[in-house]
Amino acid sequence: MAFLEISALRKRFGNVDVLKGIDITLDKGGFLVLVGPSGCGKSTLLNTIAGLESISSGTISVEGQQINDLHPSKRDIAMVFQSYALYPNMSVAENIAFGMEMRGVPKDERDKAVAEVAKTLQIVPLLGRRPSQLSGGQRQRVAMGRALVRQPRVFLFDEPLSNLDAKLRVDMRVEIKRLHQRTGTTIVYVTHDQIEAMTLATRIAVLKDGELQQVGTPYEVYNSPANLFVADFMGSPSMNLLDGTVDKSNGAAQVVIVHPGSEPLRFPVPTSADVSQLANGAKVIFGIRPEAVNDLEGTDRNAKNIATFDGLVDIVEPAGSDTYVVTSLAGREVTARMRADVNVHRGQNQTFAFNLDKAVLFNPETTQRIGA
Repeated sequence: MAFLEISALRKRFGNVDVLKGIDITLDKGGFLVLVGPSGCGKSTLLNTIAGLESISSGTISVEGQQINDLHPSKRDIAMVFQSYALYPNMSVAENIAFGMEMRGVPKDERDKAVAEVAKTLQIVPLLGRRPSQLSGGQRQRVAMGRALVRQPRVFLFDEPLSNLDAKLRVDMRVEIKRLHQRTGTTIVYVTHDQIEAMTLATRIAVLKDGELQQVGTPYEVYNSPANLFVADFMGSPSMNLLDGTVDKSNGAAQVVIVHPGSEPLRFPVPTSADVSQLANGAKVIFGIRPEAVNDLEGTDRNAKNIATFDGLVDIVEPAGSDTYVVTSLAGREVTARMRADVNVHRGQNQTFAFNLDKAVLFNPETTQRIGA
């Protein structure tokens, strides 16, 4: 039995459906990240788990106990908000202990719990300070400490790093990852940042317009996207998507991509797709991640299927450890992720290589991936 189970959950505000039949399960100790564009319903879903929003239909269960109608205080769930929500007139120690004090926990127990959490979060020197004396990252740790000290069944994080600068976001992301590994807590985490989702999650749920697009491990969501939305949304830069046609006229199924001004690009149907689902002449969308597009020298030596094409380099973007090279194919931009020291310049003609082992196909009508 799943530790957290969300089944057929719907939420309406008046006549507007905000969540449309959400089904998600999470094992004990799992880290579920809800990701999607602004307005997709991820924060609303988090609030229904917390009990801050009622649900219109469906069920939410924790450890087999249905919690739909339980008051938030009875759900044994702790939430860390985007705004930190610290009491400005209390010290760090008092902020962390406040919830326990309200529940009548004896002072010696409160002090012991605060000390343990402060040690875990490395904020022992801050216990006597007020929130106004803390940096953004320190405030976020205090907010996490206030949740941790309760030892709840489930932790909820609502975009906790969005107010921090880029470097601090990376530092805090590492701290949250380390905290999860150390404590084995069950976490549901909302973000619009795909990098946060990929690095923190054991499972990712991608939402769009209140509908669940895909749930899976970071590897599954990134490498086997369920549809065009997931393919385009997850990953930075996003997946390259090109219009193609299936050709079975010579016996072996091929994908043909028409490239104006040169011969059409032809290559075998990627192994990720089921050839039996493809009719001769069928329209498809060919998808491939930037890291699977390279120059010949940088191509994965273990790749079994490589297709090449010549293109004019339009943009070169050095990015420290990588260089992103943009060209055009079939009227679409194609981004290649090459090594940092690659010798490529804008305006030169370059041979690009597709690692077809990493490619996927989509049905342009249904937008769904054509699976094997």
